[in-house]
Amino acid sequence: MNIHEYQAKALLRKYGVPVPTGYVVQSPEQAGEIAYKEFVQKGQKVIVIKSQIHAGGRGKGVVHDIQTGAAREIDGKQVRGVSVLADGNLADRAYKIAQATIGNKLITIQTGAEGKIVRRMFIEEGMNIAQEYYLSILLDRQTSQNLIMASTEGGVEIEEVAEHAPEKILREYVDPVTGFRGFQARRLGIGLGLAGDALKSFVDFIQKLYRAYEEMDCAMLEVNPLVRTGDDKFIALDAKVTFDDNALYRHPDYAELRDLEEEEPLEIEASKYDLNYIKLDGNVGCMVNGAGLAMATMDVIQLAGGKPANFLDVGGGANVNRISNAFRIMLSDPNVKAVFINIFGGIVRCDRVANGIIQASQQVSLNVPCIIRLDGTNAVEAREILEKSGLTFSVGSTLEEAARKVKETVDKL
Repeated sequence: MNIHEYQAKALLRKYGVPVPTGYVVQSPEQAGEIAYKEFVQKGQKVIVIKSQIHAGGRGKGVVHDIQTGAAREIDGKQVRGVSVLADGNLADRAYKIAQATIGNKLITIQTGAEGKIVRRMFIEEGMNIAQEYYLSILLDRQTSQNLIMASTEGGVEIEEVAEHAPEKILREYVDPVTGFRGFQARRLGIGLGLAGDALKSFVDFIQKLYRAYEEMDCAMLEVNPLVRTGDDKFIALDAKVTFDDNALYRHPDYAELRDLEEEEPLEIEASKYDLNYIKLDGNVGCMVNGAGLAMATMDVIQLAGGKPANFLDVGGGANVNRISNAFRIMLSDPNVKAVFINIFGGIVRCDRVANGIIQASQQVSLNVPCIIRLDGTNAVEAREILEKSGLTFSVGSTLEEAARKVKETVDKL
């Protein structure tokens, strides 16, 4: 579960993590009023106004008109997802930027060409920045330990740093038994070239941030950029928080932070039935049990010449109701021209899955070609059930055969 930057900072503030003063606005009028009352009247000379969407790269992103698709401009300059205002009438400029942005779409490197509609913006005080850094905490599943990554290359996508200057990324693993230790915080700070008051401020910052990460049950917490101010204080200039969905039951208050307008409607619908669904831009719908098998299936479809239209893991309980809802959600995507069902029968028997597929296809109008591969417990019986059903399924006895049938079907589309 993702949340907006302004929500993440409000949560971090509760743990004592230093963040700039900021206010969320939902209209140009609010933007102008907040900029004037909360910043201009209080002597603030620099403010920052940021679009709030669930995607990165906002600073380089460009706002486009929702109707015409043209880039929005103010005084001949394209409107970006993040604007720093340091001169002129700050309140008037904040109003104009919000007017050009709210209700229109922001296109960034992460949103793709379709962009995301901006419904709210965040106005913050400007900072006296001496240097920018990168800092994140996430779970490393290979080591079963939390991993802290830090770099002097702040404000840059970490993927770019990893590709062009991997030696600039510091890594600190946290033993789940002993927890995050003071010497580890200091080692990270020294690795970033810090000393004196700057080092003390960083150590205090990272310890509070790690506590927030653990107690909030985050899957990932990223601060990019983390800034050191002119007086050697560390402040989270940006914050991205992703919660671990498996721990949401411990935080019922997080439900109000969810922004359904930022999520794909089909993904929202799938979550109602405990289906793991992610919409993609291909033409072959996938229904698989198990996340690893689902990833492999998407690779097979790609290699066969098709493009996956979704990631869909129906889990171990592939019963009639679950399969029916999976069919309905997949076929709600107009781009789906064929369906590939790839089930490995372990806990659930293949013959039960086969009967579930037949019953589900009778409940849901299956009007596209369907290729099925069942393997594992009672796979032979399952194939016989499907072949004798009288329905137009194409059954593959092996993954290779099913992949070939997918290719043949895709070639006819």
